[in-house]
Amino acid sequence: MSKNQLEIRNLHANVDGEAILKGVDLIVPKGEVHALMGPNGSGKSTLSKVIAGDPSYEVTEGDVLLDGVSILDLEPDERARAGLYLAFQYPVEVPGVSIANFLRLALNARREEDDEIGVMEFYNKLQNAVKTLNWDESIIERNLHEGFSGGEKKRSEILQLLVLEPKYAILDETDSGLDVDALKVVSQGVNAARSPEFGALVITHYQRLLNYIIPDVVHVMLDGKVIRTGSKELAMELDEKGYDWLKEQVAA
Repeated sequence: MSKNQLEIRNLHANVDGEAILKGVDLIVPKGEVHALMGPNGSGKSTLSKVIAGDPSYEVTEGDVLLDGVSILDLEPDERARAGLYLAFQYPVEVPGVSIANFLRLALNARREEDDEIGVMEFYNKLQNAVKTLNWDESIIERNLHEGFSGGEKKRSEILQLLVLEPKYAILDETDSGLDVDALKVVSQGVNAARSPEFGALVITHYQRLLNYIIPDVVHVMLDGKVIRTGSKELAMELDEKGYDWLKEQVAA
């Protein structure tokens, strides 16, 4: 059992009594970025929410292990403190809380009470992340996602990723609604987060994101299961052929 990977093992999950995940097996080692592709309704976003601990979903079988330790009994905030980060498809607004204050609170929540991050250390980390995303520094005083455009919300999620430096990140359709320029900036941030101590699962419908975030491995999900795993060329094949040819192969 490896202590350097996020492992989804034979995961089954229901929502409102309906089976959505039907035995997902997937491993993301530290040091790698994996892409998860699939058509609408295949279970991709459900998988991300189950990993993050969304109480709307009932896990009926299987496990999710972070560095060899099951996290299924942990609350969402405990999973975050253990090193897991989820970038939402639709980030929520938090009125009255600035990005800077939110991130400082989030960082300190993961540290011992007598080991809070210093003011200068925090602002250096935050300023470096802002520069990586080609953003104006004034953004950090704005309330979290309040009045943000879709692209700004996605960029803010990547800013949080860079500052919080989790062990593993799940990026749920980060490219949704982004124009090419915004897509490049967001991808730049994800690529800046790459390190031997970081693993990421990038969930997307489209191959175009993978022109900017080059995945080490591509997984394809269909009807609640991962049905194919391969290299970046698999994503290019999907872009050319769509998903029907894989459905036909599975049916056969």
